Amino acid sequence: MVEKKFASVTSDVDVETNAARADLDNQIAELRTEITRLTETVSAIGTGAKAVVTSEAEVLTERLRERVREEPVSTLLAIAGVAFVIGLLARR
Repeated sequence: MVEKKFASVTSDVDVETNAARADLDNQIAELRTEITRLTETVSAIGTGAKAVVTSEAEVLTERLRERVREEPVSTLLAIAGVAFVIGLLARR
């Protein structure tokens, strides 16, 4: 009689263990799918950000070139002033 009850309890535990294992396997599969989706989203965001930064850098470079062409003397004086200050700071 004890053996029957023990066998019954053991089979119930096995059923519950198998159900829990199947549930965990399903959750892991869902998490992997979610991680893949998030990775793709982050990659797309990074690509978009790179495009924005590249275009902004091109615009700033073109503005700087135009300014140097329009005012070459003031640009040279500004560069000389910055170099002088950096030289003073580096000397200390």
